[in-house]
Amino acid sequence: MLDQRRTTNILLLIIAIPLVFYLLKVLSFIFIPLIFSMFIALLFLPLMRQLGRRKVPKFLSIIVVLLLVSACVYLGVELIQLSSKEILATKSDFFPKAEEKLADLKVYLSNSFGIEFQQDKNILAQFFEKENLGSTFGFLRTFFTTLLMTAFFVVLWLGESINVHNLLNNTLLKQKHTSIKAFMKIEKDLIKFIKVKFLVSALTGLFTGLMCVMFDVSFPIFWGLFAFAINFVQMVGSFISVILLSIFAFVELDPTSTLLFFIISISMVQVVFGAILEPIFMGKSFSINIIAVLVMLMFWGFLWGIPGLIMAIPITVFIKIILEQFPSTKVIASLLSGNETKLD
Repeated sequence: MLDQRRTTNILLLIIAIPLVFYLLKVLSFIFIPLIFSMFIALLFLPLMRQLGRRKVPKFLSIIVVLLLVSACVYLGVELIQLSSKEILATKSDFFPKAEEKLADLKVYLSNSFGIEFQQDKNILAQFFEKENLGSTFGFLRTFFTTLLMTAFFVVLWLGESINVHNLLNNTLLKQKHTSIKAFMKIEKDLIKFIKVKFLVSALTGLFTGLMCVMFDVSFPIFWGLFAFAINFVQMVGSFISVILLSIFAFVELDPTSTLLFFIISISMVQVVFGAILEPIFMGKSFSINIIAVLVMLMFWGFLWGIPGLIMAIPITVFIKIILEQFPSTKVIASLLSGNETKLD
């Protein structure tokens, strides 16, 4: 009888897991802003508690938090505008240089490897076809819809219309003491992750921009902002930043030692902040197995695209802390962290 019940549970689990993944994929337009908003709300929960201790009404506390978030968004928009003005105001000969070097590269590839290219179109113009404009407007519509939904869910989280603690207590963690302990650990670790990631990304963007200034590479503000934003994509973002900036520098700089030193410099920025300082700031208790990181990046990237890549590590931390609360799943939690976990 016991074996039959266990077999039934395993079969139900096998059926339920693909169904959950399917729902996460289909309902991504709801889950993405919901999870994003949860991380934002967790970041501001300590401030909400502090205001509550000072007898500040909850609706005023929510307004204060929304004003702080709006100020951060406004600062980001101002930096983007500054970067855009820098690009538009620069009378650079980048595009003629790029066209010339791409033409040389095209000839080399054709002669060496027999690769054929379209001859009747400008090489750079092929990236700006009219049929691609529709997808651009679609992306902007989806982005602003997600932004509004995220703001709506943030208000619900902060107003405790959606309560993480009660949700954990009523579903996964039935014991009140266990749910409070798990919730406090989730809150502490995720806040730590967000703060450290923001600081490391800001320093990465700052020093990337400085490297551009030192080596006289155009648009340092733009590249600094790009390095800051893409660094939130764990592991993958560093490679993308270095590769794209190296290609851009290849056009602007002569292919001599200057280009080599620039590539080494921006690579060292990524290594120092991403591979050395970030793990030190995170601490050993927050460590995630490198294989688990890669698997989670692929999984959540497949489900939710770029938002999935950004949220993959915080979601993994959330799952790991939940799994640590049950003796039967502590082994899985230890596999995610790469540390030995003592079983009760």
